Amino acid sequence: MFAEETELIDRIALALMRRRERIGTAESCTGGLIAAACTSLAGSSQWFERGIVSYSNEAKVELLGVPKGLIDLHGAVSGEVAEHMARGLLAHAPIDWALSVTGIAGPTGGSAAKPVGTVWLALVRAGHPARVWREHFGGDRQAVRLQTVRAGLTALCEALEDGA
Repeated sequence: MFAEETELIDRIALALMRRRERIGTAESCTGGLIAAACTSLAGSSQWFERGIVSYSNEAKVELLGVPKGLIDLHGAVSGEVAEHMARGLLAHAPIDWALSVTGIAGPTGGSAAKPVGTVWLALVRAGHPARVWREHFGGDRQAVRLQTVRAGLTALCEALEDGA
């Protein structure tokens, strides 16, 4: 983790503790890197509840309740699946916020419609509309994964500090 992520985690922790709220993550292409970043801070159990790595489609269905038909229709790397991952986590965990990511980190797996570096993220606060967005990151597999972590943490930090 880099200094930028450490600063984001400090700000996220402060905001969540101030609000007495908790977060969880549902991760595919990052393989738990967002949860690892969150839990790198001592005392994170006060605001970080759980992280689920749902790398396979089966895990997305079984652990997060993503409808298989949705994956068949839109693909695992889609805004619809990212949102359902976050909402599924919210439904099954005592949390106030869910952050999910699904993407193609590469170097293989891309297509013309969804090239390597395509990532969908969703941030959902319980009882509120989801923020779902697409990113396209360059670089190798690790660069895509790290940029995804940074994008997710930045969005969470901004939402918390904007009073969402």
